[in-house]
Amino acid sequence: MNADAEGIPDDELIREFGLLLSATTRLERIAGRALERRAGITHVMFEVMLRLRDGCRSMSHLAQEMILTSGGMTRLVDRMEKAGLVVRATSPTDRRVQHASLTEQGREALDRAMLVHGEVLREFLAGPLTAEQRAVLRESLTRLEARGRKELPSLG
Repeated sequence: MNADAEGIPDDELIREFGLLLSATTRLERIAGRALERRAGITHVMFEVMLRLRDGCRSMSHLAQEMILTSGGMTRLVDRMEKAGLVVRATSPTDRRVQHASLTEQGREALDRAMLVHGEVLREFLAGPLTAEQRAVLRESLTRLEARGRKELPSLG
């Protein structure tokens, strides 16, 4: 632990953590609203599609990465499959394993969503900050994420 952290009052840390959560929640909701309105997908669908863009993934791997139960991931992929965004196939080496991959329609939806998401992030994440402030934020978040990953390598 950083020696400077020892003398910080609890109420200050709690307030800072609350600000972090509030800012993250609001940014996620703003981005989610824009994705739904302008790209026709939910934010969680967008996150799945980002993970699938480089190839298919097993449903269990997706669920673990997305911090969802296997049932929750199945229901989400069911909706995405009905919308024509993804397809599922049984693994050729293990019939118990299901893989999901993007359809051509899914790739087109992801391309549209990437443009929308970029615009939203430029306005609401990068816009209020200077380049220097973004660099400090990036470094700080990288340190926090690394420390959290050390404590909790898997979010399951």
